[in-house]
Formats: sequence, structure tokens, C-alpha cells
Amino acid sequence: MKKILVFIFCIIAFNVNASEKKTTFNKDLFDKAQSEGKTVVVSSWIKYCTSCASQMKVLNKVKQDFNNVEYFAFDVTNKEIAELFNVQYQTTLLIFKGDKEVYRSIGETSRDLIYKAIQSKI
Repeated sequence: MKKILVFIFCIIAFNVNASEKKTTFNKDLFDKAQSEGKTVVVSSWIKYCTSCASQMKVLNKVKQDFNNVEYFAFDVTNKEIAELFNVQYQTTLLIFKGDKEVYRSIGETSRDLIYKAIQSKI
């Protein structure tokens, strides 16, 4: 019985993480933000990726703390978007300032390092 409850808990936990992830990337909005010279953060994720969920939690806080930063996320299995940014891995974090990519990391989930990267590009 204990194993069944643990199994059910794990399924629910994975589904919660998966449901928080959604593609918010929009090429027109991205281009507009770039043309306005804004700092733009783009992250990639894939279903059931725990490091993606960790990174997204930090980035959700970023959205609250930095109102002058545009934020977009996409499922890395979306080949059109992945090819646009030359992203091959989930948990890839990109930062653009204007039309230039100024930062790229793979697998970064540390709140301090993500905040430091964004603050240095604003």
C-alpha cells in the first residue's frame, strides 16, 4: 500500500511540473521587444524535466522582480523555435539585449547565477 501511495504521489508531482510549462514564445512579440532595445530572456524546456521546472521557478520570480525584462519560454521539441535560436537542449537560457544574444547557458538553475546574469545585461 505504501508503494502505491508513493507511486501516485510521484505521478501527481510530475504532472504538476508538466502543467506549469507552456510555450509562451511569440516571434512578433520577441521582435518588438528586441526593436525596443529591451532585455529579453528566452528559456527552453521539455516535459518531465526537473531541472527545467527548477529553472522556470526562478524565471517566474524574475518576471516579478524585473518588470523591464521580457520573458519567453518554449518546448525544445518545437523544432522551428529551437532552430531559430540554435537550441538543442532543454534548460537552455538565452538573454538578448536589443538584437544581440549576450548570454547563453545550459542547465543553469541557480537563482543567484540567473539573477546575476540578467542584472548584468539590463
